[in-house]
Amino acid sequence: MHRRRRTALTVLAATLVAAPLLSACGNQAHPGAAAVVGGERIEVSAVQDRAAEVRSAQETSPQAAQLVNKSGQLNRAKLHGLIFGRILDRAAEDAGVTVSRKEIQEMRQASRAQQGGEEQFEAMMLQQRWVAPDQIDADMRQEVQLPKLARALGADLGTPAGQQVVGEALTKASKALDIDVNPRFGTWDDQKMQLGNYSAPWITQRTKFTPEQPTGA
Repeated sequence: MHRRRRTALTVLAATLVAAPLLSACGNQAHPGAAAVVGGERIEVSAVQDRAAEVRSAQETSPQAAQLVNKSGQLNRAKLHGLIFGRILDRAAEDAGVTVSRKEIQEMRQASRAQQGGEEQFEAMMLQQRWVAPDQIDADMRQEVQLPKLARALGADLGTPAGQQVVGEALTKASKALDIDVNPRFGTWDDQKMQLGNYSAPWITQRTKFTPEQPTGA
């Protein structure tokens, strides 16, 4: 059981992308929007607020300078996470997958135990995933959601074949959402599940869920 949980955590290693901090001006088609996903706007201000939460948490850490230096482009990182979250929601909905509050809390408890306590867990999330404490439950929701999606599709995330199946479902959902990104943030690639062409050093599986790029856990 623990091995499978570690596999899910690896597959769900936060897929963030980097870009300079951006102003709140949008493109001509959607002024003020960082992206439009499924006809719904993701405001630049919402992206910046999430980045600011991470910055605030980092500044309280003994490793503040190092953390800030390694995550200097949080805006596009947070936008990437918001877009991917909506894609995963759509794919899960298409597959009839739901996630309960209890499941989120159980996943958080298990992850916390693996790290040796709440303080260590929050530090890991901040350092490795650029996730502030108040953002952890949303991340844990995806920790539950992705493996459940895989099971609903009859796929094993621990195998390239299983990852291909999930990747195809995510690509289908991404295309259906007709994602329009403000050019200042880059462009969205439906196949690679990626915003722009950046890959942080600790990004592993999630951006490689494509038929062309199957990868093991």
